[in-house]
Amino acid sequence: MAGRGWQVIVNSGNEVSDRGSISHLSRLPELAISISQFDLRQEIRLLRKEESWRRGIGRSSRTLVKQQDFRIVLVLMKRKTSLTEHRANARISIQTISGRIRVRVRNENIIELPVAGLLALDSSIPYDIEAVRESAFLLTISWPSEYATWDSEEPLGE
Repeated sequence: MAGRGWQVIVNSGNEVSDRGSISHLSRLPELAISISQFDLRQEIRLLRKEESWRRGIGRSSRTLVKQQDFRIVLVLMKRKTSLTEHRANARISIQTISGRIRVRVRNENIIELPVAGLLALDSSIPYDIEAVRESAFLLTISWPSEYATWDSEEPLGE
């Protein structure tokens, strides 16, 4: 691969990438990497230091992976806070890392997710999330190609 202008990138977050996969991102290109590894306990500790957490908004989040058709977002929520009226033109999953959350689906079904709970929703299903106690969860979003955030046919830069 070295002959095609590919360069491996390794940074302090244990992230590895080839440069060809990130040329399409103008903002936060370090999120579009080929191989990622995260210490979620450390990421949660960092979220607790964010201004949004200290100001009392009740939640803090960080996008861990950002690809044209795929995102992973770590969300930390204080007890009795909520995310309301969310919907994505994509399949999503919600996986509880710590705490306990309630997910209201289509304003009718309430699903409790304890630690290690996992919920998958098909595209365009509305949902709300409430933290029963302080909770951290991963929100994974996988868009079909017609909703991808950039053109996958773009030529890769050097």
